Amino acid sequence: MRDGTPTLIRLEDYVAPIYWIRTVELSFDLDPAKTLVTSKMQIQRNAAVPHGPLRLHGEELTLLRVLINGESVSFRQEGHELIIEGAPDADFTLEIRNTCAPEKNTALSGLYTSGGGFFTQCEAEGFRRITYFLDRPDVMAVYTVTLRADQAKYPVLLSNGNLLETGELDNGRHFAKWHDPFPKPSYLFALVAADLVSREQRIRTRAGKDHLLQVYVRRGDLEKTEHAMNSLIASVVWDEARFGLPLDLERFMVVGVSDFNMGAMENKGLNIFNTSALLASAATATDADFHRIESIVAHEYFHNWTGNRVTCRDWFQLSLKEGLTVFRDQEFSQDMAAAPSARAVCRIQDVRALRSGQFPEDAGAMAHPVRPDSYVEINNFYTATVYNKGAEVVRMYQTLVGRAGFEAGMKLYFERHDGQAVTCDDFAAAMADANPGSALATRLEAFKRWYVQAGTPRVQARGSYDAETQTYTLTLRQTLPDTPGQTHKQAQVIPVAMGLLGADGQALPLQLQGEAAAQGSERVLVLEQLEQSFVFVNVASAPVPSLLRGFSAPVLLDDGLSDTELLMLLQHDADAFNRWEAGQRLALARIIGAVRAGAALQLDAAFIQAMRAVLRHAELDPAFKALALTLPDEAYIAEQLAAAGHSVDPQAIHAAVEAAHIQLADALHEDWAWAFDAHQVRGGYQPTPQQAGQRALSNQALSMLVLHATRSGTTVWPGRAYQRFKDASNMTDRLGALSALVNAHAELAVPALERFHAQFRHEPLVVDKWFALQGRAAEVDGKTFARVKQLTQHPDFTLKNPNRARSLIFSLCMFNPAAFHRSDAAGYVFWAEQVLQLDAINPQVAGRLARVMDRWNVLAQPYRDAAREAIARVAAKPELSNDVREIIERALALDSQG
Repeated sequence: MRDGTPTLIRLEDYVAPIYWIRTVELSFDLDPAKTLVTSKMQIQRNAAVPHGPLRLHGEELTLLRVLINGESVSFRQEGHELIIEGAPDADFTLEIRNTCAPEKNTALSGLYTSGGGFFTQCEAEGFRRITYFLDRPDVMAVYTVTLRADQAKYPVLLSNGNLLETGELDNGRHFAKWHDPFPKPSYLFALVAADLVSREQRIRTRAGKDHLLQVYVRRGDLEKTEHAMNSLIASVVWDEARFGLPLDLERFMVVGVSDFNMGAMENKGLNIFNTSALLASAATATDADFHRIESIVAHEYFHNWTGNRVTCRDWFQLSLKEGLTVFRDQEFSQDMAAAPSARAVCRIQDVRALRSGQFPEDAGAMAHPVRPDSYVEINNFYTATVYNKGAEVVRMYQTLVGRAGFEAGMKLYFERHDGQAVTCDDFAAAMADANPGSALATRLEAFKRWYVQAGTPRVQARGSYDAETQTYTLTLRQTLPDTPGQTHKQAQVIPVAMGLLGADGQALPLQLQGEAAAQGSERVLVLEQLEQSFVFVNVASAPVPSLLRGFSAPVLLDDGLSDTELLMLLQHDADAFNRWEAGQRLALARIIGAVRAGAALQLDAAFIQAMRAVLRHAELDPAFKALALTLPDEAYIAEQLAAAGHSVDPQAIHAAVEAAHIQLADALHEDWAWAFDAHQVRGGYQPTPQQAGQRALSNQALSMLVLHATRSGTTVWPGRAYQRFKDASNMTDRLGALSALVNAHAELAVPALERFHAQFRHEPLVVDKWFALQGRAAEVDGKTFARVKQLTQHPDFTLKNPNRARSLIFSLCMFNPAAFHRSDAAGYVFWAEQVLQLDAINPQVAGRLARVMDRWNVLAQPYRDAAREAIARVAAKPELSNDVREIIERALALDSQG
């Protein structure tokens, strides 16, 4: 194994360090081949634990010198540790000098080079690739950093905090000295040295303080930073208004880099971003890109408090910062959307992401709690469970204590823990203590099971109406599935937001038995036992329940509603999420029914009419219509089949979904034509929710019209799509038209793809879109798979850039089940080859791709055996990283679990 014998790290084994590092003076003489790093640390003995050797982490470093209090000291190196047996049982000064090789660092963890500049990525354990250190999140120090480099090549020198001094040196070199006054763990350290330009904005916050905001990018990209800057300003304003959390440094810097494993990183005062999450213009970015950038800029800025000022005691507490900050950026996005319909669209999109990414994870080989209890490679636990399900746990806090109660809990949390490294339990205690007597405080210990139990709870709901007593009894039952290493689970605390609709579709007043009067038409029921019943009184007629409104808990709901009842919710429910959900369930039932029966899908007239009614509805928001008319994706359908105990045939699912698309395209042809024409945006491009909704619906309509035309042999709509592709004033409409041609396999798709590449070949992020579109193209007779294999040889393709690798390889393997799951196993062979190639370059990215096989054991034959063989082929490689090895071994363990 390339990283040595793997060590299983357990939460239960946590102990505080023997030493703290209180201050650090770092000096860098930057050179791509050999950077010299000098570190001077003030070490403080932790008297709370027994004395022992000082163990520092370090990887791929050349050690030159170790001094304690200015004197040489004996040491030894074991694996990735520098061990000093004779470290004093008192406070002392430790000096270390070492070198590292940034230009050889293809893993993009630690200090590396990209585009002729130096950049860092230290989370989770990258700092140990820069210098020897106690590289753990509970060791927080104040940093002073001096950077020295060639002035012509690297005119911009940045690090965390405030700039103290700059100056020129001999031989054309210069320096910059930075100081961060706030103690931070090493994972939040950052430096940048490159030839960059910046957009600057000075702002005055509510507190009356002036701050400098800067966005640094390579030359030529400056005009694409306006949206990022506006998003940053909005984030600063929002966090201070909503939670009273101000910007705390003189300046806040954001830097874009093309080679980056993640979306962005929240380093204190110096956020480093993947350019895909930073750069946007109407000509090169879609509405989705603009929304993603706003969300990620906000997310990283919000980390300044939820992650930086208060950080994690250990990596098991990762959701303490990530789940909480995802929730905060989701709330921000909804507030930026403003209108109720636009807010609902944000929520629906968040739930779709949870269901497509986290629910399969909860049911697969890598299932783990929001707070994992063990890991081999921490990079493998930057997961949808930690982030997205973690955010849902935070949302349930707010549901149980109310918005004002949640803000009071946040205030107490920072009063108690500012400047500390803490745990999920500390956050829970602050929420409960700030809200005594709340539904959370009285159930706190039970609620915290969300942190320790893996798997997605399933809630069954059944209602019975008694006409004689005019009562409606709603019985809720929860079951918790077994997951790897976890059985015999206890009941979760599940908030169920709900309402009741009368026969006319109107909301009914809700009065529980024992209450003196009705309390509105929506309320939250708390399911805390395996089974509970709730009796509503003064219910004049048999109601239709609307349960789990706003997706109030991350569970699978079985409410047993009929088509007639779902159609009523689709038409009348005041809760936009449940209105959308009703339509999704109607579609899902038809697709799954056809797959299970092994028959061709035939949509019924009632469903088609319901979809027409949504499309033609005069009051529904276009963005909502686009979501409601989008069929459940194939991966989600597969999960629903697996959850019901059925094996998954990806090709049968694809055939049913394609049949549904075709029938909706044909049956609603005139309606789609109306929708396309009626939702054109007049005027200049703005990435507003209103305009984005219109474009989403018009592009969806165009896709259906081109699909209908190519099947019927007519050329009008493919021609219109090609013309729109050529004339579009923005990337959303241009890519929408190109996608319509490509997914319908229209003849004009080939010249359109060639024209697109020729036009944007010098825009890396747009070329990524070109690759991704072809990797996700609807599969017909193996053409998409063959095209992807061909594209791996394209001059513009490389596995070394994570964005480019994701754009093609991940698009096929993760997001195109019909092209990937082939009966000849060629897709699995391709996956194994790409995982092994990536692992030799960048283990983190390889580990992400390896996750494709988490659910191989639910596949039908012949896919199941072929998938297992491919996994075994990867496992047989002796030189695997810990990132890939852990995932592959957990996948193979599913064999013994059936």
